[in-house]
Amino acid sequence: MTTSRKTQRGHTLLELSISAALGILLVMAIISLYRGQRLAYDRATESARLREAASNALDLIAQQVQMARFEPAGHEASDMSTGLFGCSAGRPVGSDIAPTCETLSSRSDGILIRYTADSISTWPSSSGSPTDCLGQISAGARITNRYYAKASSSTVEPELYCEGSGKTGTGQPMVEGIERLRIGYWLQDAPVSVDAAAISKDRWPFVTAVDVCVLVRGDTPNAAARPRYTDCDGVSTVSADGRVRQAFRRRIALRNGPEPL
Repeated sequence: MTTSRKTQRGHTLLELSISAALGILLVMAIISLYRGQRLAYDRATESARLREAASNALDLIAQQVQMARFEPAGHEASDMSTGLFGCSAGRPVGSDIAPTCETLSSRSDGILIRYTADSISTWPSSSGSPTDCLGQISAGARITNRYYAKASSSTVEPELYCEGSGKTGTGQPMVEGIERLRIGYWLQDAPVSVDAAAISKDRWPFVTAVDVCVLVRGDTPNAAARPRYTDCDGVSTVSADGRVRQAFRRRIALRNGPEPL
């Protein structure tokens, strides 16, 4: 009787040990599956956010580039300045008529776009006045919008900025996550695009198309991951801070021009 009880007790302990081991394996498998699904979800969410930011930035710039040099039929420009101007690794500063370039630490290119100010070429204000890229009323005869990318002074996060003629000298963030703009220009009858620095002042009226590349940066740093990405120059680079980055491109044809001499 005693031997039978010991045997039954031994089988019970063995079964408990096997059950516990299987339970631990099952829990570990569930945790691993959860982590894998969570990582896949985070990557998909981050990828979607990058695409959305790039699409918003490219749409904003494309809409403006297509308006460059616009003059209504029968309307004479109030000045002889070009409707398009760009900077390599810098942003346009100075007067609208004779802009210059200021270097940016972000190495982002900048672009200045000008066209006639009216309620047709812009989104009019509630009073029917023409507005700039920020929705500010622009009192001048022409709208001037300047785009560039830099880190925000308050959040230190990279953003696409626009400075409109409604409040000259004050840029406002438009799209978060845009780390750099890279812009190439196609001159009339040219075989390749060129940087802004390669275009002399008298050649800006002959730009017929613009290649815009935006480099978008993800939110979450992961120094251990160090993912690779291809930047706007086509160079494969390792992300030093572990943030995901991706370059998006678009070619935009100018609707107005080239301008006559």
